[in-house]
Amino acid sequence: MYCFGDLVNYLSLGFIVLGLLHVVFHRKAQASYGRHMRFSPTVRTVPAKVAWFLQEMPAFLIPLLLLLISGKPFSMGTYLLLGTFCIHYFQRIFVFSLLTRGRPFPLHVMLAAGLFCCVNAFLHGHYLLHCAHFDDEWSADYRFKTGLLLFYVGMAINIHSDYILRNLRKPGEIIYKIPTGGLFEYVSGANYLGEIVEWCGYAMATWSFPAMSLAVFSLCFIGPRAYYHHRFYQEKFKEYPKSRKALIPFIF
Repeated sequence: MYCFGDLVNYLSLGFIVLGLLHVVFHRKAQASYGRHMRFSPTVRTVPAKVAWFLQEMPAFLIPLLLLLISGKPFSMGTYLLLGTFCIHYFQRIFVFSLLTRGRPFPLHVMLAAGLFCCVNAFLHGHYLLHCAHFDDEWSADYRFKTGLLLFYVGMAINIHSDYILRNLRKPGEIIYKIPTGGLFEYVSGANYLGEIVEWCGYAMATWSFPAMSLAVFSLCFIGPRAYYHHRFYQEKFKEYPKSRKALIPFIF
């Protein structure tokens, strides 16, 4: 398949702009899902398990479909990086979504997230398979090794933090409790920190504009959410640890 380089660049730039706009327009309130959801009788909702499963699925299937229809072999570096991208969404679809105990999602939020996953999956699948050139020596490059290490460290943080949050309450409970253990001893948004580290590692391993744009978008989208989670805990619990930061241990 031909490399649509201009489209790749425009979509990558669009992710950065979208992330920055999210920061600007959500300075006072976060996207309406989870604890920040604003309930309204006119808003249609979807069970959290179903919402996460459906909205994340395109990000896993589209790269695999692009790989299958390409009909040509690729370098080991390409396979490893495409697999790295897909393994994140495999975990979100077949582990996180099936175990989550989150609140129902507004339908419009699920659809918007699903659209993002479709575009994101096409961008990275197309770029890795038809635009990038990773020779067999790329897997020995320090950027590749360091990036993959960061990615899997971030993924481990994210999975462990989700486990802690999931087990804070019993099935059916809707009350909020103070998370403890792991990086929650240092930051309120340990799960978000893990995901940001993941995509920063992926950006380093891929060393590309599309991967960098995804890392920037993730920071802009879930970074502020970590701050609002932090403020939520501080307002709700008088005993909330004063030394705990929002996203970056000891700093912010």
